[in-house]
Amino acid sequence: MRQIILLYYFIVGCYCYGQRLPKLPETPQQANLNSVPVIRNETSNLSSRMNNYPNYVNPQKKVNYQSDQEHLNKEVERQMAEIRAEAFSRNFKLSPLSDKKGTSAYYNAFEHLSKLDSESYSIADAVFIVENAYNNNDRNFQVTYQGQIQKATNIIRKEIKNSRIEDSDNVSKNLSIFKYFAEDSKLNGKVVHKAMKYDFDDYMGAKDYSKMFVSKLMKTNTGQCHSMPLLYLILAEQIGAEAYLVMSPNHSYIRFKDADGEMLSVELTNGMFSANSFVLNSGYIKAEALKNKLYMQNLSKQEILSQTYVDLASGYIHKYGYDEFVSKVLDKALALNPNNINATLWKSNTDQMRFMQACARFGIDPENKDQLQNIRNYPPLEEQFLQIKSDFDYIDQSGFTQMPLDQYEKWLGSLRSTENKQKSDEIAERIKIINAQKLRKAKERPKPVPPKKEKPKDYRILRELLTINQKQINYEKDFIFSCVVPAKLFPSAGKSQEKG
Repeated sequence: MRQIILLYYFIVGCYCYGQRLPKLPETPQQANLNSVPVIRNETSNLSSRMNNYPNYVNPQKKVNYQSDQEHLNKEVERQMAEIRAEAFSRNFKLSPLSDKKGTSAYYNAFEHLSKLDSESYSIADAVFIVENAYNNNDRNFQVTYQGQIQKATNIIRKEIKNSRIEDSDNVSKNLSIFKYFAEDSKLNGKVVHKAMKYDFDDYMGAKDYSKMFVSKLMKTNTGQCHSMPLLYLILAEQIGAEAYLVMSPNHSYIRFKDADGEMLSVELTNGMFSANSFVLNSGYIKAEALKNKLYMQNLSKQEILSQTYVDLASGYIHKYGYDEFVSKVLDKALALNPNNINATLWKSNTDQMRFMQACARFGIDPENKDQLQNIRNYPPLEEQFLQIKSDFDYIDQSGFTQMPLDQYEKWLGSLRSTENKQKSDEIAERIKIINAQKLRKAKERPKPVPPKKEKPKDYRILRELLTINQKQINYEKDFIFSCVVPAKLFPSAGKSQEKG
């Protein structure tokens, strides 16, 4: 009698759930995975009554259990496949350097640069961010940097005030900055700042990269064509003068407009004015380079910020080496200025290093032509090789030419030749004549009532830039490969270009 009752309730239960009698065991269908049965009110007591029979097994629960187990197995397998794929893909990336002391300062610097408005940022702050990262957020460096800029600014402001230069006179303000670099600055007959000199010792920063820094220039009063123009721009920013940074092979210099609207080139390395012909006569500027706007262009603030990212990447490379963080920084530089040849050259080097490290992990010597054929077995390696070739093609077509260091030194020294010195004196004399005429005309006009000037603001580093973020920012995966990297794959192409 009990068996009859059990069979009756079993049939009633299946009927109430709207299902046929199950044929067990049965593979669950796709529809079972998400189907939720709707139980009518009149069957609400069915489950409680079935609980009186301990041997009863609800077939729906068994089907759902099998479906859940199968779904769980598939999800585990999917996640394991992703982990395996990610682990394998790391073989084609640069080994991370995030475990090295001081790299976090660079990660924070990148975050700070990324927050700057590309059109209204402070050049002084941007330069500080880069050099502060190299100095690992050293508090003494921060105080010294701020104080030195303010000291230089005060000397120039006093010169402007003593010479009664109007705030609207951009030429005279630029000449005051130029004078700060080229001549001794005196106050009440006492020398308060000596003329700056070119540092011929390791001017490319190969042994000591800090020789490229504005902070080093302000500390030692000696610098080169990377630090001097940057300091000029910083001081121009502080006194409200308009000037431009200009790039040429291995070199950078300053331009500003004279009273007639003509661009004047300033060579701070020699304290002289120069003509465009001087740069062109170096012999290393091709027509293609000018057409592609690699050189001799007045850089906008956004393009200067692009170069600041390059400086950040360059400092990181000199201090630690290449990893994917470098690639991230250079991508940002090229996004701001696709014509930035320095960023392109560093990117080419980075791509080569990535390829060589990946080849080493698979036992391939990229300098061996027979072994190089084995990259076809690894599609990512083949893609990297094609990317390197694309980099070289772009560099060749851009008009870039590597200027040997001995030729650069010879070219830079030629600025002091009799001919170029005479041209510099002629430009300086013309500026004086134009300014004298301008002053005479100004005296003849009725003098307007000048607006009340605000007190010049002292330079202060933004507080958020002084805050040291103790939290490590991970740009790398915590998976480090050990490998022996062979010599450079392509020694004749893609070399980075430093300025002297």
